[in-house]
Amino acid sequence: MNFTPIDNNGLVDGFCIIKSIDQKTSSKGDAYLDMMLGDSDGEINAKLWRYSKELHGEYNANELVKIRGMISQYNGADQLKIERIRHTTASDGVNPADFVKTAAASGEDMYNELLRIAEGFADEELKTIVTAILKDNRMCLLYWPAAFKLHHAIRGGLLFHSLSIVRLAEKVCDIYPFVDRELLISGAILHDIAKLSEFEVAETGIATGYSNEGNLLGHLAMGAMVVEKYAEKLGISQKTAMLLEHMCLSHHGEPDFGAAVRPMFIEAELLSELDLMDSRIFAMREAVENVASDDFSSRIWSMDNRKLFNHARKNLSEETKLF
Repeated sequence: MNFTPIDNNGLVDGFCIIKSIDQKTSSKGDAYLDMMLGDSDGEINAKLWRYSKELHGEYNANELVKIRGMISQYNGADQLKIERIRHTTASDGVNPADFVKTAAASGEDMYNELLRIAEGFADEELKTIVTAILKDNRMCLLYWPAAFKLHHAIRGGLLFHSLSIVRLAEKVCDIYPFVDRELLISGAILHDIAKLSEFEVAETGIATGYSNEGNLLGHLAMGAMVVEKYAEKLGISQKTAMLLEHMCLSHHGEPDFGAAVRPMFIEAELLSELDLMDSRIFAMREAVENVASDDFSSRIWSMDNRKLFNHARKNLSEETKLF
């Protein structure tokens, strides 16, 4: 944690994000807050003993706070006993992106690259609908995550995931010249666009839960609805709209994984496979990057409950090359 030492006895202060928070009752009957605090350097368990809402204020997960407290050892791990805590203010000059895991490329750079690619399409209908959707959703796209808890659940994760698939799609099209490159890339850009409505997202760029729409409809159905709405407004042909809608509805591949229909043309199948590939590689890297050489991770639920092996033949800290 990037705390500033105040003395030689473990007293520190600094800014951090509340990753989780729970109000509990001590053995003496006093209320206390049990929190996990984090920043770009790591995380630490923290306790605010004899908690009083009136005295200390109210706090929620994914909020930025300033704390002062004492670090000590508990069961072999660092623990912070909070002495002071407050919400951050504009005058503190802190950037939420500095306290959460963030995509390796900036939101602006990734957004501009996707827009540049779409604006270069020869197909006027695909160019029109993709650029319109990108431009209308620019502000959210710059920081939105791609998931609540699984792959790319980081600030800027949605653009990072989408651009990663676009890069994979470009390579695939070099090998298979019969693939409709612009259709596949359009699907890669738009397939998760409705995640902008599926999640509730904090200022930090981290999802705090699902919206009512997200729970009731899901981003696959909502993505097809977004395409349909824009196609009608922009005069896009029924066939082009249908192909894009199908890619939104089928990109999870199988009904067991949420797909409304299975992919039924080449570009839809490729999108589904590339989406799965990118999400799994991201999850696997996260699972093993902090595992010791020649050791296994714990079982990973999202990877069919597999343990993953770190052979240590490559440096897992190397970033995905998007540019």
